[in-house]
Amino acid sequence: MAGFALAMSISPGPVNLVALGAGARYGFHASLRHVVGATLGFILLLLLMGLGLGGALAQWPMAEDAMRWGGVLFLCYMAWQLLVDGGRVEGQGEAPPAFLYGALMQWLNPKAWLAASMGMGAYGAAGGLGQIMLFTGIYLVICLGSIACWAYLGSRLQQALLSPRRLRWFNRAMALLLVLSTAYLVR
Repeated sequence: MAGFALAMSISPGPVNLVALGAGARYGFHASLRHVVGATLGFILLLLLMGLGLGGALAQWPMAEDAMRWGGVLFLCYMAWQLLVDGGRVEGQGEAPPAFLYGALMQWLNPKAWLAASMGMGAYGAAGGLGQIMLFTGIYLVICLGSIACWAYLGSRLQQALLSPRRLRWFNRAMALLLVLSTAYLVR
């Protein structure tokens, strides 16, 4: 259970890329709202999948398609925002990603849906409510730590990104990675 949770939580994906970018731009502590929001958003998704959300959605294929395309559009919107960003450094405008933004990202993140459905299928639902709760608890700790690692890594890059030019290039690289992370969703 822990190995699966770690592999899915620490690997690159849209939420982790935003945590990396938030850490680089606003620092570690300011990024924690996003980290906690993303973690709790995923944990809610995971828990609901264990309690039957996946089975319910399987009965409506159009809902699955709508969520997939909604996720693609949301990630492309985020990539666009990074691409056109002027490279302002911390304290010059926008606030770091908020708690709700992090939670919403998970619900629009195809990687999160895949991790929740695969994880509950393999480790949770067949063992009953106790197993679902155990898996969810393990995942909570590992997910929080994993996303926080990405924000911390970004904060370590902060000094290197103080110039607007460097920050613009970093944001463009993050935008490209976000777009690439949606490529497998478009069939």
